[in-house]
Amino acid sequence: MFDIFLHSITQELLPSVFKIISIIFPIVMPFLLLYIFFVLRFRWIQMRFVESQKTCLLEIKLPKEITKSPAAMEIFFNCLSQSGAGGYAEAYLDGKTRPWFSCELVSTGGEVHFYIWCSQSKFKNIVEAQLYAQYPNVEIFEVSKDYTGSFDFDLKKYSMSALQYTLVKPDPFPIKTYIDYGLDKDQKDEYKIDPMTAVLEYLGSLKNGENAWIQIMVRKHEKEGSKHGKFFRPGKDLKEETKKEIENIRKSTMQESAEGDAKFKFPNPTKGQMEVISAIERSATKMPFDCMIRSIYIAETASFTPVNVGGLFANFRQYNSNSLNGFRPVITTDVSDTFKDFVRVFPFLKRFMASEIYDLKKDLFHAYKLRSYFEWPYKNYESKPFVLTAEELATIFHFPGSIVSQTPTLKRVASKKSEAPANLPI
Repeated sequence: MFDIFLHSITQELLPSVFKIISIIFPIVMPFLLLYIFFVLRFRWIQMRFVESQKTCLLEIKLPKEITKSPAAMEIFFNCLSQSGAGGYAEAYLDGKTRPWFSCELVSTGGEVHFYIWCSQSKFKNIVEAQLYAQYPNVEIFEVSKDYTGSFDFDLKKYSMSALQYTLVKPDPFPIKTYIDYGLDKDQKDEYKIDPMTAVLEYLGSLKNGENAWIQIMVRKHEKEGSKHGKFFRPGKDLKEETKKEIENIRKSTMQESAEGDAKFKFPNPTKGQMEVISAIERSATKMPFDCMIRSIYIAETASFTPVNVGGLFANFRQYNSNSLNGFRPVITTDVSDTFKDFVRVFPFLKRFMASEIYDLKKDLFHAYKLRSYFEWPYKNYESKPFVLTAEELATIFHFPGSIVSQTPTLKRVASKKSEAPANLPI
């Protein structure tokens, strides 16, 4: 029986398959090569456009007192919602992409700095104007030498740990924001709780020779389609995802009841479910951004403190909510305990593990220096962008008040500036 079955395959089925392939291949191959050429060319012109743009890095020095709530920073983030290619000609001939920005918190030996990086220097004026509009007493300087330029990827000289974050739940679920902490209300200073204080205190606690970098990259969220080079896999539709998540919660609240022979269902949400729906609906009214968060702790080998690596993981826990959303590491240079157990049992894996970690550290280090994630060469590196609203971004990156954060190493403007008297003789 088996010989008959094998004979039917070799003598009847396989010749038919090869014949079909020989007919289809000459027809399909030109289209396949054309698609490959299109993808590679589109990637090339986008890389060429990004390379041709002049970037700029701005440092913001804070005054001694900031009385505004994070709502002021939310207004600033709304202005970063900048579009890219206006039409197909700009997209496919010029390779024009949406600009992106990097909001960075940096500790150099315990000195805390605020930076904003622009992928296109023409947006420098917009960033400065909007910051001055919301925070008139800040000082903004264009940095001629990037702080990352002082470091080379040399694991003999430096020890390094790095990670990237993602969201725990789908994008429509918001994280715990400054409104949930009550920072949108006028409170007495002793009752104010700023979740960003924990991050600043961690950065300020580092010693000489230690460095910690936090990079929050943002770009206007759009439903990507053919104009963005996506024909067969269109980008996420945030509005549809939001409707779907709300509908799923509503369905989970339905209860069945019977009255006589009739059966009917009715919604019976708990207080917590109603609060989740309310939070999602409030978040849906805010300006959305594609985001990526990356952290690096790098220090001279003699100054490297393994305990501070844990600070990278803990920096964003205060924004997490069990009922809503939160952050979790999606890539980390620290191997899992499970893999460590495998190495103990199979020692030959140690060399493979060391090589993989080395490559990962190298990629994350260079991706940070290039501020590369939304476009090549490190486009969507090991993860996909997640969506945060302007309200959520203002929560994790804003300028804290003097009483809320007492970090002594936070760089502030020494004196307050004011205009000269109008009647000053000239």
